[in-house]
Amino acid sequence: MGQNALITTGTLDFGDALPDGGVLMALDLGTKTIGTAFCDAGWHFASPAKTLPRGKFTRDKAALEALVAERQVKGIVIGLPLNMDGSEGPRAQSSRAYARNLAPLGLPILMWDERWSTASAESAMIAQDMSRAKRADKIDAHAAAVILQAAIDALAGSAF
Repeated sequence: MGQNALITTGTLDFGDALPDGGVLMALDLGTKTIGTAFCDAGWHFASPAKTLPRGKFTRDKAALEALVAERQVKGIVIGLPLNMDGSEGPRAQSSRAYARNLAPLGLPILMWDERWSTASAESAMIAQDMSRAKRADKIDAHAAAVILQAAIDALAGSAF
């Protein structure tokens, strides 16, 4: 695929690009960190993974490429921070630009509405009685897992 990698907000297009399923990686792009999460090849369960420090894009891309190779990732889901009214602001545009910069990896990319992901992740972490300090360290990875679980649930629903 190269430079022409699919970047979409549609689960049908994304699913069509991955007819055999495969491990997916989700990214929650913060200003200082990137939360990562992965799902199984059958798209059943998403799990939080590493939180990477965000820096220059070339360094970010190298770290993400290493994760893609290590986990044999077939597709990427990136959180799209829409405004509450569904419109796109500067953060959404930044996430779209990040996706375009990842296109040379040659993997299909799904942009997924992440409006409630951080709040949902934090609620779950509080329910697990996780300390505030631990939550601060892990929130982006847990938000990435929330984003990925919602996306794979939608993908599973569109497969029937």
